[in-house]
Amino acid sequence: MSLPHGPLFIDVAGLELQAHEARRLRDPMVGGVILFARNWQSRAQLVGLTTRIKEVRADLVIAVDHEGGRVQRFRSDGFTLLPPMAALGRLWMRDAMRAVQAAAAAGRVLGAELRACGIDLSFTPVVDLDWGRSSVIGDRAFHADPRVVSLLAQSLIGGLQAAGLAHCLKHFPGHGWAQADSHVALPVDRRGLDRIVAADAAPYGWLRHGARAVMPAHVVYPKVDGLPAGFSERWLRQVLREQLGFQGAIISDDLTMQGAREVAADDAQAALMALRAGCDLALVCNVSPLDAGARLDTLIEALHRAQRAGEWQPDAAAAARRAALLAVQAPLPWDSLMLDAAYLAALDDVAGL
Repeated sequence: MSLPHGPLFIDVAGLELQAHEARRLRDPMVGGVILFARNWQSRAQLVGLTTRIKEVRADLVIAVDHEGGRVQRFRSDGFTLLPPMAALGRLWMRDAMRAVQAAAAAGRVLGAELRACGIDLSFTPVVDLDWGRSSVIGDRAFHADPRVVSLLAQSLIGGLQAAGLAHCLKHFPGHGWAQADSHVALPVDRRGLDRIVAADAAPYGWLRHGARAVMPAHVVYPKVDGLPAGFSERWLRQVLREQLGFQGAIISDDLTMQGAREVAADDAQAALMALRAGCDLALVCNVSPLDAGARLDTLIEALHRAQRAGEWQPDAAAAARRAALLAVQAPLPWDSLMLDAAYLAALDDVAGL
């Protein structure tokens, strides 16, 4: 299988792939597709959409934000409604080993159901700490203790990997302390580097050997860098890569969010800033429904111009890290999954959470 060509993760507008979207996905600047609830009607429809995307290019990574709790894009037609990760943290306080087991089971269920529908990767788990300060994180976090977060995340990842689904830790180095929501503002965390690395960022070092991808936060940590972490070489290259030893893919958070637009004037500037800082993939969401996705075409052409002008160049190591996110094992079709002993056992273990 060839390597995914490009650094862009983009969206598609609806339930079926349109001709102009297929043309766009063939462009070598595109490396992945993110799906949303607007791309969901039924399992049969979703399988048709992911199959068509792979027919256009088999090397495109298909991803979704699917964590459980309030962040779960597909919620009907057989998909299991998983609890927020805070439920696992609460269980840990009562029965630690039961929580470890339940986390692995939740990962197995989540992973198997998404893989049965042709998804390669879910942007989960959240490994932010629950400082009780951030409403946008809230019950998406496992716990306040980075050791508990890391152990439960590792168990969840084990379940995801058993099902063949790639994952992405988020939001590096930590979104749990900053109170503002980066979707609508630029959050600021005024703590120092040592304190953040010892607590919020610790899971990224502890999980580095199994972690497939990391998503940095659109949060500014002014005592470390004046730029948000997703645009910061200090955070991505020096801290995440060199200090913490992470070797997997780095995928930007959505570059249309206000936390990104506070420092970048448009899509192209945001994508180039993220890629130059050390991101392997630049994520641009919720643009394709607008004017048939004309903004995406403008962005793609801007990256081509930047490459021709020598302002940015594709990176072979980044391409290999992107390729590692593609599913390598064939999924169980849904009807077979409903008879699979491992999946059914995992369903039993998440019941009642």
